[in-house]
Amino acid sequence: MDPVIVKDVQEALDQFVGREVYIHLETTNGAYASHHNDQFFSAGAYIRNAKVTYERAKITGPGPFRTGLKISFGWIYAEGITHYEIDDKGRLLLAGHDFSGKLAVALQISETPFE
Repeated sequence: MDPVIVKDVQEALDQFVGREVYIHLETTNGAYASHHNDQFFSAGAYIRNAKVTYERAKITGPGPFRTGLKISFGWIYAEGITHYEIDDKGRLLLAGHDFSGKLAVALQISETPFE
């Protein structure tokens, strides 16, 4: 994966506008982990192969970046994006890595279901 180049990611996001796509979105414990009173608290989210059609998309921020997909009834957001790749299947893979290099968030967009 390469560090985000906003222009390139925006162009890749725009290629899927108005098309039925499959979304993979997940956060890992690293995304929201915190310590409180010597206890470890964490949260995560995971959705795979959600079929959506988005009206517009935007990547914003100074980095790490926020990526939003506007769907008919709301938004899909991924915060903390740092890297991207367009794989050999034409899928857009976005990832956010924490300061130690661990995956904290992933947003992937594909015209075919994820395995």
